[in-house]
Amino acid sequence: MARRQRKTIEEATKKKGKVLKIIAIIILILIVLIAGIGILGIQYVNNKLSKIDYDDLPAEEIEVNAGVEEQLETYRNIALLGLDARADTFDGTRSDCIMIVSINQKTNEVRLLSVYRDTYLELTDRSLDKITHAYAYGGPKLTLSTLNTNLDLNITEYVTVNFETVRTVVNAIGGIQMTVTDAEAKSIPNITSAGTYNLMGDQALAYARIRKIDTDYKRTERMREVLTAIFNKVKTLNIKQINNLIDTVLPHIRTNIQKTEILSLAPKVATYKITNSIGWPYKVRAYTTPTWYGAPVTLEENVVKLHQELFDEENYEPSAKVKEISNKIIKKTGYQ
Repeated sequence: MARRQRKTIEEATKKKGKVLKIIAIIILILIVLIAGIGILGIQYVNNKLSKIDYDDLPAEEIEVNAGVEEQLETYRNIALLGLDARADTFDGTRSDCIMIVSINQKTNEVRLLSVYRDTYLELTDRSLDKITHAYAYGGPKLTLSTLNTNLDLNITEYVTVNFETVRTVVNAIGGIQMTVTDAEAKSIPNITSAGTYNLMGDQALAYARIRKIDTDYKRTERMREVLTAIFNKVKTLNIKQINNLIDTVLPHIRTNIQKTEILSLAPKVATYKITNSIGWPYKVRAYTTPTWYGAPVTLEENVVKLHQELFDEENYEPSAKVKEISNKIIKKTGYQ
């Protein structure tokens, strides 16, 4: 084979690898997972992206508080929703994992925000309830609107997976390295003591779902740790492994980010860097009715701190809507 021909094949292979890694970013929901640029061909990419379950939910149907779009115009905030369902379904279930991927479009810095599932908020046009119930009542539209109106955010895009898909992803990439404590080890199949292990799908899912040994906040932290470990592992995969991952997982994803938008992200992905991971709200108190809720104390104060940490906004002034909801929570719970 001529040297020039070999070089052409090698370049094409490298480009194909970059494309696969870009698509793998979408598989893993965070759109920021792997450095990779370049497009091999529209038809090739379309064939891969066609495996995704696309939703036509338009941005205009998502409620955003007045003034927020202008304040956050340099940020692209995308909701990652992990559903609490044992069956492979996107409907009629709660969002057990709620994570917001915040991309600073000027600096390409990415920060992750986990919203605790039991947080007591006002479901848009409904009543005060756990944020996890929003998806069961109104799907992604209600979930995104609720996050926006309670936290002064501008989310109009989402990616949803059944959290059971984590098992599929982890198995497809050959496991993830995790360090566990003695207490955590007791809840993980085939592990009996503290240490660093290569967890396979069932083990990683069991680790992420541990609830009884500490708090739901720690459980959310474990979910972020699993996603971060997946992030790191995918970056090490070769073309064949990534291609297998794509074909295995893409059919289990629903999103309203259309193919053209996914492709538009490709040139920027190489410069994305995750710099921070935050759990929210920062301060809560138990409110029991007898159902247990995590009431933000206060919502207004938690939103101020959120905008300071996520968007570097000093002296942030919450919207009138956030103040209104905050007062409703205070009136209902008595916590201020």
